[in-house]
Amino acid sequence: MPVSIILSTRCDNRVTSFTYRRQLTIAWGQCDPAGIVFNSRFFEIFDSNSWQLFEAALGVKPHEIAETFGILGVPLVDVRANFLKPIKFGDVVDSASRVSEFRRSSFDVEHRLSVNGELAVEGSETRVWAARKKDDPEKMGATAIPGDVIAKFGPA
Repeated sequence: MPVSIILSTRCDNRVTSFTYRRQLTIAWGQCDPAGIVFNSRFFEIFDSNSWQLFEAALGVKPHEIAETFGILGVPLVDVRANFLKPIKFGDVVDSASRVSEFRRSSFDVEHRLSVNGELAVEGSETRVWAARKKDDPEKMGATAIPGDVIAKFGPA
């Protein structure tokens, strides 16, 4: 008699519903000589959106997050982008960013940039909730994200 084994992992990942939105107009300084946004500039937009997302959700200015929550910060450990359509000088960009997943000590932020309703760039970041190590305060390491922080980003 054949035996089937189904392996299952319980997923405690927490997905959130809070989305930070803003509009921005592309400046010449963000572009290459052809007037198209230089791709590294999108990573600057992602970073700025992540900090503004946290400010909007937590009600704390980015430069006060570390002190307020007893951490060193939320360092970036991975970033990715998919460039679907060029964005040009003068384009008005609709930007939407949200935490797509919280884990014990890290989280993913999803970014979507659209022009005239068409998705042009999508990206993601992984960041870590980082604090000084208790056994060696000269070093930093990941620490658990407090439940009350996660709750401010809303239910799935």
